[in-house]
Amino acid sequence: MTTTMRAIRQDVLGGPEVLREVEVSRPEPGLSQILVRMHAAGVNPTDWAHRAYPIFLGPPPFTLGWDVSGVVEATGFGVTLFKPGDEVFGMLPYPHGVGSHAEYVTGPARAFALKPASLDHVRAGALPLAALTAWQALADTARVSAGQRVLVHAAAGGVGHLAVQIAKARGAYVIGTASAGNHELVRGLGADELIDYRTTDFAAAAGDADVVLDTVGGDYPARSLPTLRPGGVLVSLLPFPAEVGTEAARLGVSAQVMLVEADHGGMTAIAGLVTEGKLRPVIAGTFPLADAAKAHAIGETRHVAGKLVLTMR
Repeated sequence: MTTTMRAIRQDVLGGPEVLREVEVSRPEPGLSQILVRMHAAGVNPTDWAHRAYPIFLGPPPFTLGWDVSGVVEATGFGVTLFKPGDEVFGMLPYPHGVGSHAEYVTGPARAFALKPASLDHVRAGALPLAALTAWQALADTARVSAGQRVLVHAAAGGVGHLAVQIAKARGAYVIGTASAGNHELVRGLGADELIDYRTTDFAAAAGDADVVLDTVGGDYPARSLPTLRPGGVLVSLLPFPAEVGTEAARLGVSAQVMLVEADHGGMTAIAGLVTEGKLRPVIAGTFPLADAAKAHAIGETRHVAGKLVLTMR
C-alpha cells in the first residue's frame, strides 16, 4: 500500500484557481478511526465558501471535502463496525474533520455507514453532507410527520432535491421553490406543488406550511415566517438576524438555525431510504480529482440542479 496520495490543497484563500493537486503523505487511522480509499466525494457550497473565506477552518493550507464514498483500507484500534474491504459512505465531522478531496481519508468509524449495494460510488459520494443536512433538518429538528405541509426552498439544489424526497418519504405534502426550468425535475422527485420564485412571491403562494426548510438565506427566513401555521417550524441552514427570532415568537412559530453533524444513525437511515427506492441523488456533473477547480467554478454559479462529484478511481 502506497505511503503517499494525491490531494487537492490550497495555500491561500481565493477563487477556484488557488486549488492545486499535490502529493502528500497518506494518513493512518487513529483510535476508533477507519482509513478509506476514496472513490468519490461530493462538492458542496460549504467547500467553495471555505475556499474563499476564513469561516470555520481558519487560514490554509488545507484540503477541503466532507463527503466520503469508498472502501475501508484499514481500521484503527477499537473499530468494530467495519473491516477492510467494506464499502462505506459518510460525512467527516463538520467542520474540522475536513479533507476528503484526496485519494485516502481517515475519520471516526461512526461517521460512516455501509454503502447500499444498489448505489454506485458516484451517487453515494454525492449524498452524505447534503442528505444528512436534509435528514437532520426535517426528521430530527422539525420532526416532519405524515400529512404535514413542508415548504422546501431551492428545491432543485443539492440539499433541496434530497429534502423533497425525505419529506415525501415521511408522508408530507411538499411545496418547492425553484426556477421554472427545474420544475419537471423536482416534480419527478415527488414535489406536490411548485412555485417559480422568479415570477411568484412564495410568501403569498405557500401559506399554511407546518415546516419550512430554508437553504437560501438573505431575506428568505423573514419572508418565510408568515407562511407558517401557528406552532410551525422554520429551519434555516444559514444565520438570520435576531429580528427573525423575535417575529417568530410573536407569530407563535419556531425559527432555528441548524449546522449538520456527522451521524452514523442518520447515515444508516439515509441508506435505508436508498435501499427502499425512496431517495436518489441527481448528479449534475462528475469531475476527476485534478479538475476540482472546474467543479468549484460551476458550483459557484448557483444554478446547478443536483450535485457535483469528484471521482478518484
